[in-house]
Amino acid sequence: MVKKVIRIFFLILVAAVLLLAIIAAVFFYHNLHWWEKDMRKIEAMGVEEKQATLPNGHVINYGELEGEGPALLLIHGQMGAWEDYAGVIPQLSENWHIYAIDVYGHGESSHEEELYYLDVNGDDLIWFIQNVIKKETVVSGHSNGALTAAYIAAYGGELVKGVVLEDPPVFSTQGENWENSFAYLDTYQPLHNYISSHQTECWPAYYLRNCYWGQLFMKDSMPGIANCAQKYSEKHPGEEVKIFFMPKSVTGIFHYVNQYDMQYGEHFYDLSWNHGFTHEQVLSDIEIPCLYLHAKESISEGGVYLCAASREQADRAVSLIGENCRLVETDTSDHLIHDVHKETYLEAVNSFVK
Repeated sequence: MVKKVIRIFFLILVAAVLLLAIIAAVFFYHNLHWWEKDMRKIEAMGVEEKQATLPNGHVINYGELEGEGPALLLIHGQMGAWEDYAGVIPQLSENWHIYAIDVYGHGESSHEEELYYLDVNGDDLIWFIQNVIKKETVVSGHSNGALTAAYIAAYGGELVKGVVLEDPPVFSTQGENWENSFAYLDTYQPLHNYISSHQTECWPAYYLRNCYWGQLFMKDSMPGIANCAQKYSEKHPGEEVKIFFMPKSVTGIFHYVNQYDMQYGEHFYDLSWNHGFTHEQVLSDIEIPCLYLHAKESISEGGVYLCAASREQADRAVSLIGENCRLVETDTSDHLIHDVHKETYLEAVNSFVK
């Protein structure tokens, strides 16, 4: 009887170990290949990567998926690329003809420092709407891409019919409490220090060693994780840094960084990206229908806003736009709304179909 109990216990233990091993293997595989499923899907649907060359010689790289609906222009955020929208393109294509662009300094679009300004980005995308899309367009931008979308909404002319602002860093990225913001402490200050220093390690390793969220939540673990990133970079030079035990929310930060010009981020560090435009001015000049998606306000114990904008800043932005704008707030402070709150994002964009 005792032997039988021991045998059953041993079998249960083996089964539990095997189950944990399978779960771990799936977790590790997903961490290393999280984007592949979405990319295979949109490629099977017929998405095409194209380039448009402006009269001034600037190149805008973009992904296009033709559809019967109206045009939708998608503008990604900092350190992203047009493929950042791969997870929502299949659903969006049911109602839209999609154009997802690489912002200047990102992906395969032009990398020239004189292009890294709000109005330069915005004016060339207005040209893109008028000369490539050539029909009525709704614009959706994420993060700093949402600020560009706001500029297009304000000054894009009659072809621009609506805009979705996905968690823009309003007011902070023109100096309001800037040095005490999450974006400054977590990204732009480390980025500035990195490009200003004698670089002895890759950017992902340096970032993990100095990022604000790491110091806030995992201070003791970050040096070891940064060392793993550096070892991977040395073993796979020129490749995207992958850390098998870290989730997409971390490793995704580095997915497009090899095609990112760090001077673009420098224009946010020194606040020159606004190029003389104020957020108050741009938002006040929007007269078309607008939907503002705001990630819920979150504040650290030290008083740092762990979000792109406070609720007060979001309300102020909506007030400046006026009665044509509606605010939708998520129940978490996750910045990448079109990924974490996909249904909320899809509902917001599709509300403009009619």
